[in-house]
Amino acid sequence: MSYGIFNAMDVSASGMTAQRTRMDIISQNIANVNTTRDENGDVYKRQTVVFQENSNASFDHILCNKLETYHAKGVKIAAIVEDTTEGPMAYNPEHPDADENGYVHMPNVNTVTEMTNLIDASRSYEANATAFNASKAIASKGLELFQ
Repeated sequence: MSYGIFNAMDVSASGMTAQRTRMDIISQNIANVNTTRDENGDVYKRQTVVFQENSNASFDHILCNKLETYHAKGVKIAAIVEDTTEGPMAYNPEHPDADENGYVHMPNVNTVTEMTNLIDASRSYEANATAFNASKAIASKGLELFQ
């Protein structure tokens, strides 16, 4: 096995970790679609995940850069940010969080958007898992050659 196989596994694993975190945040958004008051008394704000290239500064990475060879880095979570757009207003004068006109500030979570993002994250996770399994199969076949 060469270092390239392990590098491919690392990249796929970082992608799976990032997409799993994204799915967790999307699930949290969907769970709070009707949360009109959080622990601070504010309306729940949708959260999104920001990805960034994983720039580990290991010795082999620096060496590969100096030798001008390609070295895949993978992905990491740069931040989980709050969407600051205003959510819709819903008329519900019976609601405890209704204003003087009977309107309630609802979270800025759109279930259709969240489900679409969830499908996208799930498919990305599956693609990374497939790439990881392919790398694992290649490594296994390489070991069989030496038996």
